[in-house]
Amino acid sequence: MTAAGVFAAPPDAALDALFFPFESAQLRLPADGRVLFLNARAGVRLREMASKSWLCQQSFMPFADELARNGFAVGEPAQGEQFDLVMVLPPRQRDESRALFARALQHLAPGGKLLASMPNTEGAKSGEADLSKLAGAVQHVSKHKCRVFWSTPASADIDQPLRDEWQALDAPREMMDGYISRPGLFAWNRVDRASALLASHLPASLHGRVADLGAGYGYLATQLIARCHGVTALDLYEAEARALEPARINLDRACRASGHAPEVAVHWHDVTRGLRQTYDAIVSNPPFHQGRADLPALGQAFITSAADALQPDGCLWLVANRHLPYEGLLTRRFREMRVVVLEEGFKVIEASGVRQ
Repeated sequence: MTAAGVFAAPPDAALDALFFPFESAQLRLPADGRVLFLNARAGVRLREMASKSWLCQQSFMPFADELARNGFAVGEPAQGEQFDLVMVLPPRQRDESRALFARALQHLAPGGKLLASMPNTEGAKSGEADLSKLAGAVQHVSKHKCRVFWSTPASADIDQPLRDEWQALDAPREMMDGYISRPGLFAWNRVDRASALLASHLPASLHGRVADLGAGYGYLATQLIARCHGVTALDLYEAEARALEPARINLDRACRASGHAPEVAVHWHDVTRGLRQTYDAIVSNPPFHQGRADLPALGQAFITSAADALQPDGCLWLVANRHLPYEGLLTRRFREMRVVVLEEGFKVIEASGVRQ
């Protein structure tokens, strides 16, 4: 598997099921051919059904890139832009899903249809109930162990106060730990235990230009600012665009609180495709799964990109679940590798001296 393909979307039953109402003649595509597809994903059925006039919205860069490679227009709808058909693949996290329904209604033309598909095991009945609560009568069919449901709401059917309330669910918010986050991000409503373990072992001597790979809402980066005053520049790389605004807020707060203000940049980027900058140190709590399945190749791709981007005497600090097979790759890419701590099912590893 190439680095660029690590994040490729797996076969998606919900995507296939989404098109069943058209195949069974229960629904028809709009005559003008214009469709908005929120949280879109590439796949065979999309290539068969979609036209160039469709607009696909996707905030996760690897999936957005895959859509673009398949020839689809990828972007955000303009404010006030409306479509006769808005299709949605709601996420598993309920607040994020409700906010996406509210957003879909904003872009639905009068008399238009809002169509969604969710796996039965990921809250499909709740998703249908939410759409019914928001937009009125809903129809549904079942296919591929998914529930496909749709509504054609009149203006009077839409609960406008509820729509506004649900749309606000996606706004960055303060968590119990004092960080800004938003629903659906990794460990969005807490400080992740593995990241906290890594942060507690980062040496204050880290210095120069440093990167945080898979930065999320910026927790590790804020700890670098607070603990490592020799850091002069800090780059955050994150594939989920929805994490960028919370990360920037958290970084600004950390700089003001510590009085340490390195040059900071937040990048919407797929780390598995490599980095353009070189670094004195890199920290990471790399992702290791896609959906519910373990995908060690994903973390390994992060390690490869880190090794390629480090200065010859640079160091990598990472945390991982204890069972993940990273040591072999680290030994091949670095002259020195040590497990700093094993705790609560996690391991913190330091690797230094990149092998040329």
